[in-house]
Amino acid sequence: MVATHSAAIVTAPVNGSVLYAGPFRSYGQLLILNAGDGYHIVLAGMGRISVSPGQSVLAGEPVGLMGETRVVSAVAFAEASAGPELYVEFRKEGKPVDPAPWWAERDSGRTGNDT
Repeated sequence: MVATHSAAIVTAPVNGSVLYAGPFRSYGQLLILNAGDGYHIVLAGMGRISVSPGQSVLAGEPVGLMGETRVVSAVAFAEASAGPELYVEFRKEGKPVDPAPWWAERDSGRTGNDT
């Protein structure tokens, strides 16, 4: 779960193709991206999705907007904030995987005081 704010732009975390885009149970608007090599990325909790199944997206490309409130499914998490939260799940061949390698910090090549 990633805390965000109302109307925040959600961007694709990877290059991929859209497998599903639409409502799903109490998860709000849900997006499934095929990232290739058996990987799928699930993004949920959005208020609006701006891509369609079959569409290709690039990492960093806007794919939707957060809604005004937190989705019902997020209530189950004790650490949940009062505001909107984006649910992110990484899957490999249908099984959840640890997302840590995808979120690994990278050296930008900049010095510590360079913004």
